Order: sequence, then structure tokens, then C-alpha cells
Amino acid sequence: MTLWQEYHLPATVNEALSLMQRYDGQALFVAGGTDLMLDLEYGNHPPVAALVDVTKIAGLNEIQEEGDWIVIGAAVTHAQIESDSRVRRYGAALAESSSVVGGPQVRNVATIGGNVAHALPAADGTIGLLTLDAQVQVCTRTGDDVTCEWRPLLSIFAGPGRNNLAVNQMLAGFRFRKTGPREASAFDRIMRPQGVALPILGVAARLTLDESLTRIANAAIAIGPAGPIPFRTTEAEAVLTQAPRFDEAAVDAAIAAAQAQARLRTSKHRATKEYRHEMIAVLLRRVLNRAVETAKTNVE
Repeated sequence: MTLWQEYHLPATVNEALSLMQRYDGQALFVAGGTDLMLDLEYGNHPPVAALVDVTKIAGLNEIQEEGDWIVIGAAVTHAQIESDSRVRRYGAALAESSSVVGGPQVRNVATIGGNVAHALPAADGTIGLLTLDAQVQVCTRTGDDVTCEWRPLLSIFAGPGRNNLAVNQMLAGFRFRKTGPREASAFDRIMRPQGVALPILGVAARLTLDESLTRIANAAIAIGPAGPIPFRTTEAEAVLTQAPRFDEAAVDAAIAAAQAQARLRTSKHRATKEYRHEMIAVLLRRVLNRAVETAKTNVE
């Protein structure tokens, strides 16, 4: 069976969106293709008329520093992210989450845009971006014109494996604010031994300490899978920022809040919801303590 009829390599976002509109829902964007090709091959997605490859569009395969922001093109690979010194310094949770996607061969071709567009609630790169309060750049073609705007990351998710982008829209990039003084992020996950398996659970946190270095001034915590879309545990964040100091009692309270808020389920291929419930405690404790220790050293 032929999985697609034509393959295009547009040079601009306008050209890419023009092609998508021409095929009117019968074309798909492709970059690394590590998820898409398997979906087509195994029948999880029906054959299409065309694939539109975005990897040759200028800027989409680059990481840039723009003032207080780190900007990452949608076609940037996980290998690029994990090795980039700016991401490691200012967005460690994303570098760490990208470093465990598949194996080295997968990370060399799989892209952050594909990771997000595939819309899986446990996607490692997505969890890393979410805890950094990242924004997504969505480009829309109307008539012959293209406009691009930054939106909250979660605004594009419609459910497990589904995003809400129209045929005249595409992801162009992501951006997050650099971690500043007394601030750090961290990521951890648990999975089955085989390197290409989906995670049983992933947890990321970004924390800002107050000037005394004893209390959490701001917190962002992402967990996946813990619901139909990538999940921020706002209850645990509130517990941490309201605690008089960061200590074991605050960590225990944050864990309890995250466990209560998460919508866990049993997967016959990965883990029971009871096991995931317990792993929230293990992983959240790890990332909170790691982020705090790093933030204490980042005082300049």
C-alpha cells in the first residue's frame, strides 16, 4: 500500500500552508517523522495524498537567544536541544526531557514540533516545555497572507493524540523565558527498560527561591500522563508558594496535592494508576530537591 502520493519541501511557511490548503486535509506535515511514519505504517492514520516537509524552512531548525527568551524552531531536533548550552543553562528541564526521547538515532531526527503536535499527554519534550511556561508560535494563512502569533502551550491541545490546528495553521516554534537568579528547573521520569518505550510517568518543575533562599516564590510543575492533555498541577504549585519555607513538610504537602489533582489511569502496556500515584511522590521529590539545590547556586 502506498502511504502517500507526493512529497513536498517548501522553503517558507507561506508555501507550506499553501500546500496544506491545496490538499484540504489530505496532507500532513512531516519533520523527523519518527511518530508519523509508524502511524502511517501501522494504520493508525490513513494514507494521505501528500507529505509537507518543513525541515528546509529558514529558522525552523534553529535555536536562538532573543533578549529574555530562548526561541526554538519547530523543526529543531531533540539532539540539538539536549546539546545546546543555552537550553541547558536557562531551561534545564527541557534539555533533560529531550535527552531521554527514544534512543540516540531517534533524537537525531525527531523534532520538538512533532513531539508537541502529536499531542500525547506524556510526551517528554512537551512536559519540559510546559514546566517552563513555554509559548507556542502558531502561523495562520488567510488568503495570501500569513500571520504568526504566540499562544500558551496548552491552547493547542484537544485531547490524547489530537491538536486543534486547522489546515491553514502550523506550529513554527516555541519560546520560554530564561531562568534567572535563584531559579532553576529539573525533569525526571520512569519507564520500562527498553529505550524507545513511552514513559510510565514524567515530572518536571521550575522553581524560584526568595531572597532568603529558604522559601519558594514561584513554582511550575508538569506531570504526564496525568489527564487527557499535558498537565500542570496548580494545586501543588500553590502549596509550595504558600509554605513558610521549603522543607520536607512542604514537599510532602505538594506531593499530596499533586496526587489528589492528577487524573491517572491504568495502561495495560505500562503501569497501573496506583503505581503512577506512588511514582508521583518519588519523581516530584527528586525534581523539587534538585531544582532547589541548583537555584541556590544560581545567585548571580
